[in-house]
Amino acid sequence: MAQYRTQLKIVTDVLNSAKELNQDGTGVGVTVMLRRANMPYARMSKLLSDLVSSGLLVELNVEKASKYAISEKGVHFLAACHNFEEFAQSYGLRL
Repeated sequence: MAQYRTQLKIVTDVLNSAKELNQDGTGVGVTVMLRRANMPYARMSKLLSDLVSSGLLVELNVEKASKYAISEKGVHFLAACHNFEEFAQSYGLRL
């Protein structure tokens, strides 16, 4: 049986994409994030909107296109998720 990703795993995948692929500081485009997170466009656009409104991502308008970068709050969120995942695994749980 296939293992489905949880919403938390999807959010961390998107935030990691925004963090790792933003090398030049101009942000990451939606298409790149779609491929990296393996999600349909409609679901990704809703998720990006939610992450921007919660302050985990910053939307940048570069050359008439929306690009996204992880915020400081997003970096802290990723660190907390990573710590919690390690904690859960120490008890034999899988997230």
